[in-house]
Amino acid sequence: MKLQGKKIGILIESDFYEHEIWYYRYRFPEEGADLHFMTRLWGQPSLTFKGHEYHAPFECNESFEDMSDEELRSFAAIIVPSAGVSDRLRYTDDVTQLPPATAFLKRAFAEPGILKGIICHGMWLVSPAPELVKGRPVTCHNNLHGDVVNMGAVYTNEDVVVDGDLVTGRSGGHAHLFAKKIVELLSA
Repeated sequence: MKLQGKKIGILIESDFYEHEIWYYRYRFPEEGADLHFMTRLWGQPSLTFKGHEYHAPFECNESFEDMSDEELRSFAAIIVPSAGVSDRLRYTDDVTQLPPATAFLKRAFAEPGILKGIICHGMWLVSPAPELVKGRPVTCHNNLHGDVVNMGAVYTNEDVVVDGDLVTGRSGGHAHLFAKKIVELLSA
């Protein structure tokens, strides 16, 4: 088991792409990873989200809010999935402040020992903090090409792109290639 003892955090919200999330739910633990789905719980003990294609329910009871730096550093990887997850997570009550999920992502980017994975429309969560990808090679869904260029990233026309501690994937349909690369990097 290549990922024994490694913790992976995946952000989740409504409008997730079921095939991608189901794949991660089985693939990472299959390699021994300790998998955690996290969201903004809005003071609730848990929330149930609905998927994009089949409206499948997904219950989440872990929050990234108020996570200590020590706990954050216990993760080997933080993943921002495809579909509408990042659009929903980039909501903020005060538009002069970073969305809590983007602030969390900024904290993860400040830790070079944490592998950051962003696939497809996950790049939307980076848009309030473009400095995270400025000058870095990335890929994304074709619909976000202009967004990543406007963020100052270097768009790379590949299914999966690795730049140090950042792995990006083109679309949720490429989740198997994206996850394979994450497993490979975390087990090196």
